[in-house]
Amino acid sequence: MVDYLVVGLGLAGISFCEQLQKNNRTFKVVSNNSQTSSIVAGGLYNPVILKRFTLAWNAKEQLELAKPFYAALEKKLQVKLDYKVPVYRKFASIEEQNLWFEAADKIALQPFLSTKIIKNTNNAIEAPFGFGEVLNTGRIDTNTLVKKYAEYLEGLELLEKEVFSFTDLKHTIEGVHYKSIKAKKIVFATGYGLKSNPYFNYLPLNGTKGELLTISAPQLKEENVIKSSVFTIPMGKSLYRVGATYKWKDKTNAPTIEAKEELLKKLDTFLKCSYHVIDHKAGIRPTVADRRPLLGRHPEHNNMFVLNGFGSRGVMIAPYASKVLLNHIEHNASLPKEIDISRFTKKYYTPIA
Repeated sequence: MVDYLVVGLGLAGISFCEQLQKNNRTFKVVSNNSQTSSIVAGGLYNPVILKRFTLAWNAKEQLELAKPFYAALEKKLQVKLDYKVPVYRKFASIEEQNLWFEAADKIALQPFLSTKIIKNTNNAIEAPFGFGEVLNTGRIDTNTLVKKYAEYLEGLELLEKEVFSFTDLKHTIEGVHYKSIKAKKIVFATGYGLKSNPYFNYLPLNGTKGELLTISAPQLKEENVIKSSVFTIPMGKSLYRVGATYKWKDKTNAPTIEAKEELLKKLDTFLKCSYHVIDHKAGIRPTVADRRPLLGRHPEHNNMFVLNGFGSRGVMIAPYASKVLLNHIEHNASLPKEIDISRFTKKYYTPIA
């Protein structure tokens, strides 16, 4: 019998497995990679919401945990994951410059917003009002992380690549049985796949579809992330990730012409060089109605837990949330109220009309 059965191996599942190994807990993982949000993510860690120049929820603590977390993964997997790249917010007007300076005066934002306006020197970009630089930012190569971590677990014979079958999950006095696996506890870290989970589908996980393009733009020659109406993220070799869209109705992983046209229209408002699209991907972000993660114990099954709802900030939230959840399970530490699924317990006991 293992201590934990982990279902899902995106950013949430990987982060939780790392916490388990760090705390000498045994585990097995079941995953079929059906949820693609971690794979298609832009991978940025950025503590500031650039639309309003405000600090993201719990960003300082998350960032302090995330940086050493990914550094340790690089060493373990022997692969480059963390690219320290500045994020430049393009100003649309003098008024936006003033709002930036007002935000930079706030104590909480001082470590993250530079007070120096950066003049645009790139002829391929139209930015007459310059940029503001966000500090302590970077990009995690989430695609490589998910792939290499799966290979790492396969090498240890800890990963079962299959669709999780709820009909094969049995509750026992000791914990749970799933096919040949016996575990004391089970943690679901399945992203938008939570919607088909009969134990946790009462939770208000909405899901937001995001689409990203990869373009080749040899004339752009930009080494920084540029945030305007869309992000452009340098990927090396004249390639740039462009994104992302936010759609609430379409829940498929299929790229759409509409999203492509929307991204290109926004890109063309500030990019003044030629380019061509070489890739187009889509995924469903696990977003929640109140924009906070979903962590905690099932209302009735004491050995069943959920780790989900990271939205578009999974790179930053995952290491923090997985640590908090394991402390809650192993040491009965209280979960922060704003992320504890107990805030939705009434929904579990309320019959759906």
